[in-house]
Amino acid sequence: MRNEEYLSKKRALELWDQGIIDNFEPGTVKSLQKIHEYLFKDVFDFAGQIRNVNLSKGNFRFAPVLFLNENLKIIEKMPQENFDQIIDKYVEMNVAHPFREGNGRATRIWLDLILKNQIKKCVDWSKIDKGDYLSAMERSPVNALEIKTLLRDALTDQIDDREIYMRGIQASYWYEDQNEYSIYDI
Repeated sequence: MRNEEYLSKKRALELWDQGIIDNFEPGTVKSLQKIHEYLFKDVFDFAGQIRNVNLSKGNFRFAPVLFLNENLKIIEKMPQENFDQIIDKYVEMNVAHPFREGNGRATRIWLDLILKNQIKKCVDWSKIDKGDYLSAMERSPVNALEIKTLLRDALTDQIDDREIYMRGIQASYWYEDQNEYSIYDI
């Protein structure tokens, strides 16, 4: 079996090193699909495709397939002119959970793309504890204040710093319990 972590981390590096990420329109569903497709094209046959099955995690059900495409259109139209609006959009995209697998990793890159474009900041994900992040995201559909505080406290203006990006990829995979390979060894 192909190694999901290694192959998709390799693709995440290519997104940055080859400037591919710079060609995606921040905040669109299409850009999120392109990020997902690029990250997971060596791993999933459904890479970049909007899911056609219902999903849940624990007691939480993500947007039902019946309403998913309409929800994604609404999310795409959400304003993204300031930090709070951007994080609200990020939270809604997490609730929509458009892909069968790999949502968190793709959506965190998508979020940073929006932040960089709109407010000239990005998240230094290495500054956010895994447990704090997962708890805040779990509660974010009810109250986004906690996730906003965590992300705001980790913002940096070093948007062109490859090291910030690499640490972010490493942390993003750590949140998903995929830490067998260091991004620095790929």
